[in-house]
Amino acid sequence: MLTHIVIWKYHDDVTETTREEHRNKLRRLPSLMPEVQIKTFQVGADILRLERSYHTGLVGVYQDRAALEAYTDHPDHQEVAKFGRSISLHVASVDFED
Repeated sequence: MLTHIVIWKYHDDVTETTREEHRNKLRRLPSLMPEVQIKTFQVGADILRLERSYHTGLVGVYQDRAALEAYTDHPDHQEVAKFGRSISLHVASVDFED
C-alpha cells in the first residue's frame, strides 16, 4: 500500500466558494477513474485554522506505486491539479509505503 498526502494553502483572496469548488473537484476524482486501484480517498477543509495550518488536505491510499502513478497521470487529475496550483500559495505532499 502507498499513502499519498497533499495539502494546499490558498492565496488570501481565494473565496470560500472557490475553495469548496476545489475540494469537490478533488472528491470526484476517484469516480472519474474506476480503473485506478484507489483503496481510500479523503478530502477535507482544515478546522483548527492555526497559523501553521493549510486550508485543504487530501489523503489517498493506493494499491501500489503503479496505481498512484496512474492516478497522477490521469487527465482529470492533471486538470484538477492545475486548478489547485492556480489558487494556491503553496502545495506540499508526502508519499510513503505502509
